[in-house]
Amino acid sequence: MRALLSVLLLLTLAGCEPSADAGPASTGTYVLAISWQPAFCETAPRKPECRAQNAGSLDARQFSLHGLWPQPGTNVWCGPDRASIEADKQGRWRDIAIDRLDEPLWRRLQAAMPGTRSNLHRHEWIKHGSCMRRTDANAYFRISLDLLDAVNASQLSALFANKIGQRLTGEAIRAAFEADFGAGTGNRLRISCEDDGNRRVISEITIGLKGALSGALDRDQVAALISASPKTDPGCPGGIIDRAGEQ
Repeated sequence: MRALLSVLLLLTLAGCEPSADAGPASTGTYVLAISWQPAFCETAPRKPECRAQNAGSLDARQFSLHGLWPQPGTNVWCGPDRASIEADKQGRWRDIAIDRLDEPLWRRLQAAMPGTRSNLHRHEWIKHGSCMRRTDANAYFRISLDLLDAVNASQLSALFANKIGQRLTGEAIRAAFEADFGAGTGNRLRISCEDDGNRRVISEITIGLKGALSGALDRDQVAALISASPKTDPGCPGGIIDRAGEQ
């Protein structure tokens, strides 16, 4: 009994829950982070994914995957060895080992997460995906991409694509989001902006989720996950939808 209590204490301090009583795979509260890549590239123009971006790129006209983060935010690095954690903290993402992804999933991830060129997927898996209970890297990225696809098929994504170069308010963004995901879901969405000279551009949106993440997720299931999550602060009140290559 004393040994078991010691193990439970260590798992708690590490920000991980013991798997024996964890329940169904990937059940809990999460944040889905999706980027507007042209705005991100204003802050990191030398990254390989930003050097490769142009106005015709897929990531210039729809949201890109940043990550899926189990909550609370302190719930990170569940299980990796110390050397891998240190490599992650130092930004040496190429040195982080990750299980081989299925080839169709890898191609899908490369299209949806431009940061794979900088090994962002390795960082996201070791820091966040490792804390999704009973979920391997393939399942983690498949779930993340299903969630992203639901947003990119929504009126919110269409609004951003149609307003490139123009300013959008938080109210307009939330109205478009709620048109697909239901009344009140806009209160689970937070807007992040970056200042670029005299412009303020929308760089990222984070969306709260609560429930079981497993199998294929359709829009109704995603809407239910969003509705069940806690409300969040609205973040930035609005900004410009940046154009690829615009300074």
